[in-house]
Parts: sequence; structure tokens; C-alpha cells
Amino acid sequence: MNYYDEIKSKLIDNEIYSKVKDYSKERNRVITYFEIGRLFNEADSKYGENIIDEYSKKLVKEVGKKYNRRTLFRMKQFYNVFSSEKVSPLATQLTWSHYIELLSIKDKNKLLYYLNVSRDLNLSRNDLRNRIKNKEYERLSKETKNKLITKEKTQVKDFIKNPIIIKNRDNYEFISEKKLQKLILEDIPSFLDELGEGFSFIRNEYKIKFGDRYNYIDILLFNYKCNCFVVVELKVTE
Repeated sequence: MNYYDEIKSKLIDNEIYSKVKDYSKERNRVITYFEIGRLFNEADSKYGENIIDEYSKKLVKEVGKKYNRRTLFRMKQFYNVFSSEKVSPLATQLTWSHYIELLSIKDKNKLLYYLNVSRDLNLSRNDLRNRIKNKEYERLSKETKNKLITKEKTQVKDFIKNPIIIKNRDNYEFISEKKLQKLILEDIPSFLDELGEGFSFIRNEYKIKFGDRYNYIDILLFNYKCNCFVVVELKVTE
């Protein structure tokens, strides 16, 4: 097999496809890059790892500047990471930009978590990047991580992060309960994401009556997965 001609042909086909099949071009690109990664792995065993350097110089001239060494190496890395039995069924379910973010993750369990979250929640590339940057996986409990590894049934409460990140945009030096509530209310979507799936905001300072007196719930949520209300009481001390 002439590996260079095969790789060049696939890249040219992908370039043509990307111009005429907008609705499915991203999936075609991911499949093409996966196949090219496989070809590079085979070529490596015959001609050595420097084959990427040789092919990239020719492809940049003959197909396009974006097919430089870095891009070709990512294709090879993509195949190596996602060809394993554990992740191969998920290898074409996201965009190439998602996979670029995921390729930096060495821990397979961590990678699977972000891959599944991206697919299930339809995350954009930037959403995925922010979750990785905020160490979302690391903030899950050890018990939750074990459940994910063993594919044990999980519950909504398993995905409440610890700690929960609330951005202090006003740079308050002292955080009172009122200020904490204000920071949460300024960015409700981020707060709900930190809690996990299925949460929706009802209102803050929700008034309820006990006997002859009224109390106020700091933040009242509803979780549609559990079909129940969730009461949040804010405290800034133990």
C-alpha cells in the first residue's frame, strides 16, 4: 500500500465533501481523521515515526496548509486514544474541535466522563473547555467516580460538585449570606450546572408558612429527574 497516496486521497475527498455536504461534513471529517490516524499507525510500523514529518511537508504543498505536522500528529493521537474498545463506540459522536480539547486528557476514565457529558448535554467546545479548566471531574466524589467506572446506576446527588464554584465577580473581600445569594442569582445557569443535571430555578426568598409565622427559603429549585423540589439554605459559616 502507498500510505501517502491513500492519506492524500482521503484528505482531498474530505475537502470536497466539506464544501457540498454541510449537514454532515463534521462527522465525515472526524471519520476521515480517524482513518488517517489508523493509516499513520500502520505506516509507522513499516517506515518509522518520522513518516509524519515527510508526509506533512508534501501535504501542505499539495492539499493545504492546515495539514501540517501538528494536525497530522493529532489525527494519529486521535486514533490511538479512541480506537480502544472502551471508547471506540463514542469516537464519532462529537466535533473535531471537541476531540482537540479531549486529547490532552491522559486518564481514560476522566476522558470518558467529559466525552459523555459533552454528548449528553450537547456542550459547545467552549463549554467543554471551561468544564475541564474548572476541574469538574476532580470535584466529583470518589464514590461517584467508582460508579462511573463500574457502570453502576448513579443518582442526581452523585453529580453535585464539591466544592461548588461560584464566581466572585465583584471581588468581595467578605462574603455574607446575602452577597453569596446575590452572586448565585447573577449567574443561575452556572450554579445549576455545578449541581448537575435536571435542576431548574423556581425563585429566591420563597415564602412558606409554619403555623402562624412565615419562613423564607434562600433558593428554591426543582429537579425534573427526581420530580421533587430542592431547598437550598445558604450559610457562610460551619
